[in-house]
Amino acid sequence: MDKSRLETKVGLFVCLGLTLLAALLLQFSKSTSLWRGTYELHLHAVNVGGIKPRASVLLAGVQVGSVAQIRLAPDGKSVTIDLKIYKEFPIYTNSAFVIESAGFLGDQFVSIIPSTNLVAMTEADKFTNGANALCIPPFNLLQVARDAGGFINRIDDTAKDLADSVKDLRAKVLNAETLSSFGTSLTNMKQFTEAALAAVKDIKGIVSTNGEQVNLAVSNAVKFSTGLTDLSDSAKQILATNSINLNQATKDLAEAMKNIKQITSDVQTGKGLAGTVLQNPELATNVQAIAANLAVTSSNLNRLGLWGILWSHPLAATNNVKSPTLTSPNNNHP
Repeated sequence: MDKSRLETKVGLFVCLGLTLLAALLLQFSKSTSLWRGTYELHLHAVNVGGIKPRASVLLAGVQVGSVAQIRLAPDGKSVTIDLKIYKEFPIYTNSAFVIESAGFLGDQFVSIIPSTNLVAMTEADKFTNGANALCIPPFNLLQVARDAGGFINRIDDTAKDLADSVKDLRAKVLNAETLSSFGTSLTNMKQFTEAALAAVKDIKGIVSTNGEQVNLAVSNAVKFSTGLTDLSDSAKQILATNSINLNQATKDLAEAMKNIKQITSDVQTGKGLAGTVLQNPELATNVQAIAANLAVTSSNLNRLGLWGILWSHPLAATNNVKSPTLTSPNNNHP
């Protein structure tokens, strides 16, 4: 066999083998197949964790595509993940995109969580080629560990502050002097309690020994209150039955006061008998003389008596002549 022809056959066989190997690698790898149609989705996330290109895209646990490319935004604040999704798997716009891990330390992948409300979805609610969506960042264990470390540090600081507070409390409050005062207070409280119990016991003894007197006093108080109630009812009944008479008496009293005021006014103005006597000078003089004679007569009666006055003037009494002039108490009568 010609040497050149042999080399050509070996070269063709090697190329065919490499082609078949590449096809097998593509078929069993995590990337999309060359013979299946796809469309692109662009996910935007703040952090993508450790996800890599050719990572799987799972919809409800079923692979529906792969990660084609990961691009960092020019401002460095976000990351864009380009997905290649098989055309036979439509993705609705109300689905959620989450970066998860296979196990605790397994490879990361993009998980698509479909919404439960798919009845009212239409063709217009599906993602099209080149559509954009938001992606939830993966669970960052290191960040959680850092946060937990900071939280533990804050707990340590709080425990230290609490220990210092307890130390200050023991030094300032729970010292020997305070504890001694507290013990004295407890002793005084105990003595006071004992005295109070003794007083209560004495009161119980007094009540038990004088139960009859206490019951009698209570009964008398009840009877007195009952009498007051009856008296109040009687007074109410009297007022109710004699209200007309009381009103008439009140009116009569008011009329009498009016008459007294009228008489007083007449006296002051010189009207009537009393007013005439007080306002007339002659009558006033006579009244004064009568009052003086009455005063002299009463004085003589007090000094001599009735028989003394009659004995000293027998002729005047028998002959019915002019009565003797009574002397004042200052004159010496025989």
